[in-house]
Amino acid sequence: MKNKKLRAFLYLTILLLIAFILLNMFSTYLSIKNSVQKSIANQNLVAARSIADSMDVKAYERFLNNRVKSPEYKDIKAYLEDAREKIGALYVYTIMVDNPKVSRAMITGFSKDHKGDFPIGGVCTVPPKQVQQAYQGKSFITGILEDPEYGDYLTVGVPIENQDGSIIGFLGIDVSADNINSINGKVLRSSIAILVYNGGFVIMLLVTFFVVQKWYQKELTREVGDTEDTYQSEFQSLIASVRSLRHDFSNHIQVIHGLLKLEENDKALDYLTGLSKEVHSIGSMKLDVTHPGLSVLLETKKLSAQNYNIDIEIDVSPNSFNRVKTIDLIKLLSNVIDNAIEATVELPEQERRMNIACKADDEKYSFRVTNTGPMISAFDQENIFISGFSTKKPQKGKVRGQGLFIVKDLINRYDGDIQVQSNEKETSVTMMIPVNGRPV
Repeated sequence: MKNKKLRAFLYLTILLLIAFILLNMFSTYLSIKNSVQKSIANQNLVAARSIADSMDVKAYERFLNNRVKSPEYKDIKAYLEDAREKIGALYVYTIMVDNPKVSRAMITGFSKDHKGDFPIGGVCTVPPKQVQQAYQGKSFITGILEDPEYGDYLTVGVPIENQDGSIIGFLGIDVSADNINSINGKVLRSSIAILVYNGGFVIMLLVTFFVVQKWYQKELTREVGDTEDTYQSEFQSLIASVRSLRHDFSNHIQVIHGLLKLEENDKALDYLTGLSKEVHSIGSMKLDVTHPGLSVLLETKKLSAQNYNIDIEIDVSPNSFNRVKTIDLIKLLSNVIDNAIEATVELPEQERRMNIACKADDEKYSFRVTNTGPMISAFDQENIFISGFSTKKPQKGKVRGQGLFIVKDLINRYDGDIQVQSNEKETSVTMMIPVNGRPV
């Protein structure tokens, strides 16, 4: 079932990839096509402006007063045909726009191979929108017009002005769609590299997305695994403490039972009095800690310390310590506290003492673990954070020298600082993390 879902996901991904590439190439094609068409239209608009400015306006005005094939008509027609040939246009002609709906061709410049002639005043195919623009005295550009008689073409037009600055008509140029498509094809061929690049860019984005997603899933799995390992370790420690209490409880019952059986009532009472004090001590270990994870950790470690008859004090600020991830907070304190407990149990019971302080203010979090125990030498203090280095004796099946290395690495990730101070009486480890340090 899982393989089918994975296969379906891969197929969908490939289809989406192909769709994205095709869509990207199509949009690029349209962009190039529109740019080429606009560029050609603007180029011919400039040419039309030049032809209109160079035309014999007075002769054209005389023609307009007498719209027949007069000498003025023939001269202007020859001029337009010459201009058409030089710029390679389909037609160059003058237009009359005397109403906002219809335009009329007055004098048309054809190629020499063209048969027949366009009638004076014949209706043009300029669309109504562009006719409206011309009627308002503005230059215009059409899109590609489909004409079954004259073929597909694009039209541009500019005003023709007399010496008084009055608009007496328009100069129109028709550009063959074949010419536009030819240029468009050349531009597309020269832009294949861009199309390939765009397609590759889309592929790169998708590949990057999958790589990042895979990395994130891997990191998430590792984080969950670390969390599970840490909580399993603490849970096993708690179970071991409970088993120890159960074992001690069984021994206490046997002793009391024996004393009562021997009718040593006074001794049994003394024994129960001492036992009640110990039970009261264990029952009062509930800590007033806001942070749930920290509360569980400290209660577990306090129970573990009491099982070793360690006199332990815990002082925690009423703060959530939310600047530090719960899993990281547990890693930091559990490693240091475990080291402190191991060092403390080497002393006689009456000398076993520990103090844990977790403080917070507006600038930093401070975690201090102090314990009685053997002094850590200056050499050991310099190397204690190196991976694999340990001051403890090797123990079969147990990895040494990783706890404080992990602590140091976490402290560095939070832009924090860790200090170790040790003398013949006690050792203290202080960890400080700035509240406004870089996020992890």
